[in-house]
Amino acid sequence: MSLKSFAAKIFAKTIRKKIDSWASNPIEAQQKIFDQLISKAKITNFGKDHNFGAIKTHADFVQNVPVRDYEALRNYVDKMVAGEEDILWPGKPLYYAKTSGTTSGAKYIPITKESMPTHIEAARNAILCYIAETGNAKFVDGKMIFLQGSPELTEKNGVKLGRLSGIVAHYVPGYLQKNRMPSWETNCIEDWETKVDAIVEETRDLNMTVISGIPSWVQMYFEKLKRKTGKKVGDIFKNFDLFIYGGVNYEPYRSKFENLIGRKVDSIELYPASEGFFAFQDSQKAKGMLLQLNSGIFYEFIKAESFFDEDPKRITIAEVELGVNYVMIISTTAGLWAYNVGDTIQFTSLKPYRVMVSGRIKHYISAFGEHVIAKEVEEAMQVASEKTGARINEFTVAPQVNPSAEELPYHEWFIEFEKEPENLSNFRNILDKSLQQQNSYYFDLIEGNILQPVKITKVPKDGFQAYMKSIGKLGGQNKLPRLSNDRKIADALEALIKK
Repeated sequence: MSLKSFAAKIFAKTIRKKIDSWASNPIEAQQKIFDQLISKAKITNFGKDHNFGAIKTHADFVQNVPVRDYEALRNYVDKMVAGEEDILWPGKPLYYAKTSGTTSGAKYIPITKESMPTHIEAARNAILCYIAETGNAKFVDGKMIFLQGSPELTEKNGVKLGRLSGIVAHYVPGYLQKNRMPSWETNCIEDWETKVDAIVEETRDLNMTVISGIPSWVQMYFEKLKRKTGKKVGDIFKNFDLFIYGGVNYEPYRSKFENLIGRKVDSIELYPASEGFFAFQDSQKAKGMLLQLNSGIFYEFIKAESFFDEDPKRITIAEVELGVNYVMIISTTAGLWAYNVGDTIQFTSLKPYRVMVSGRIKHYISAFGEHVIAKEVEEAMQVASEKTGARINEFTVAPQVNPSAEELPYHEWFIEFEKEPENLSNFRNILDKSLQQQNSYYFDLIEGNILQPVKITKVPKDGFQAYMKSIGKLGGQNKLPRLSNDRKIADALEALIKK
């Protein structure tokens, strides 16, 4: 055992004890965060506008601070971006994480000196929890690759600006710098396909032990490696035994990855966002990710089914239930207040509080009142793939409201297969039955002959990559929505298929 791996094991045990300490006192941890946030932000424009001086309880907070998304908070953000201080949080931010907005161009998410360390510590702690549980630390001696955006930053009125993954790249601990791949120069390549080609050349002969990134883009890297060498990824990197991912559910990709690698490898799921690092998988044995209740974020939750009501109830961690679909609302040391991230989550455990991402509040299908969410289509895909031996590269689902004459409406699944099932009709039936079992509204619509069972449209190889490239979102942190309530993506895919 190397000195580095020995030290990592000792450090991992220490950090695990600290995590267990706050995780076993979650309500106290959240109350402490709440009090600190309100106290620190009293002097800000936002704090003065929302009577922070009089806020003592969560009920006071609910009364004074409405739930907002980015667009509703934009007037404050614009002042901050223009160079004003003490707007949402004392002083100026350290960075703006630039992301693509849905209705008004770029979004500038503040990252402060108080919030930045929580991004780094959570990612580190995810790995340390894995070491503490499994005893496996030998990977720290090998090379580690992080598929991420360019670390090059620009500046806006004295504040550095870039993608979150690029910002985080500046904080890789010194003891990992020699292990980290790709090189700085390669990481700065903007064109994703060119970048992945360069990463293949740079890493193919190295001792890669950890690979991290969004599954769909890591898959591209693996496929290019295989085409270049003619070997399985596990044969190229004989000591590769840990995959770290976030952004999307890994399960629909798992069988494809294991085929590309040639064996099973352990995985760690992360839940990072520009707005905060919310959770990470702290155990290989438990379902879900440990919600970070001690990282400068105060959480509120609204049941997804009532989110669009006039005055939906906002609850704290003390009131949540297992298996309920919640919209997650955050207030943070970056100055986001009662902020709707847009994600929906479900709790998989209450001791400690672990969550799984179930989808996006705007990404669902309810064209007929069925309320189908991402978790349900992903689980249906997983069940169908496991039962038939199929492997998929990517998929998305959309409603077909206006089918041909004398035909009932249906859900259309656009699927790019790596390995097609022997019987596509059987695969289709399994998908539909699984969805019916998970969603009673969908079951009723099928039983009542309002909808017909799902239909499958096969997408040619690399079709989804072509779609993402056509909208300027190939690679990096970009993700394909699992489902939509309209035909925008479906129509674009149909156009690509017909070419």
